[in-house]
Amino acid sequence: MEIINIREKPQYKNRAIKYFQKIWASEKSKPVYEDSISRSIVTNSSLPIWYLLLNNDEIIGCAGLITNDFISCMDLCPWLCALHIEEKHRGNAYGSLLINRVKHDAAKAGFPNVYLATDHIGYYEKYGFEYLCTGYHPWGDCSRVYECRLCEFTNSLDIL
Repeated sequence: MEIINIREKPQYKNRAIKYFQKIWASEKSKPVYEDSISRSIVTNSSLPIWYLLLNNDEIIGCAGLITNDFISCMDLCPWLCALHIEEKHRGNAYGSLLINRVKHDAAKAGFPNVYLATDHIGYYEKYGFEYLCTGYHPWGDCSRVYECRLCEFTNSLDIL
């Protein structure tokens, strides 16, 4: 398994754009992923970061670390977003690889916490996330907002 940070390996940009669009985008939202992934390569900001999980050069998952996940909790940052593992690869804890990489990179960038918006109950709690509140999306839906404190990752950065 290999986790690719698109900023560090921009040669994966087009594959990443197509994959995120296939998994997460509607026809109208495809430009959001193309623009965000493209801009993540050239920005001086620590965010966004987009990741692919590869198994022998086959994309089997993805995730992002972004400033806001289209949710009303604008005071919270950064956000784990777009976590996905291909169905045939689920049940192997590959999601934890991406979650831990996101946590590590968020801590390395100086963030004390990382957040996520989801309707899943029981999955993210296994990885240190705790329910925080309900957040509201611009299209009228709401999601559960979770927080994970990064003190364990901040303390381990000296080792890396």
